[in-house]
Amino acid sequence: MAMSRQDMDRTIDAHFGFEARDDVAGVLATLAADVEHDIVGWPAGPTHGRDSARPFYEALFADLADGRIDVQRRLYGDDFLVDESVWRGVAAGRPFGPEGRGRPLAFRLLHVVEFAPSGDIARENVWVDLAAIQQQLPQD
Repeated sequence: MAMSRQDMDRTIDAHFGFEARDDVAGVLATLAADVEHDIVGWPAGPTHGRDSARPFYEALFADLADGRIDVQRRLYGDDFLVDESVWRGVAAGRPFGPEGRGRPLAFRLLHVVEFAPSGDIARENVWVDLAAIQQQLPQD
């Protein structure tokens, strides 16, 4: 059964809202129990299951602060969406490698999200603009 665009938006917007509040439990609750979680370039590689996704979010929330997502556009299919967004906030730790030192940061994200029949996120594939991060957080 196809999900409506509104249902997909509700789920992904809730997911992004939990991320903005550094709420690991909330983020994980938007994921299917057997989620495939793939942050392209993340050293651990793709993971499977909510518990396996937890370390990524714990590290992310330690590295990035005061974040917000500005959606640029979304494309929809029957059970998936593609979300192009810009993340804006502060590099509190070492986001994706470079030392943040509390500097402001903005970078593009591309999410490819597939939904389970339950409406939970069954697969999250995220592409991060690492070049933009490296340019904004040069190392001395």
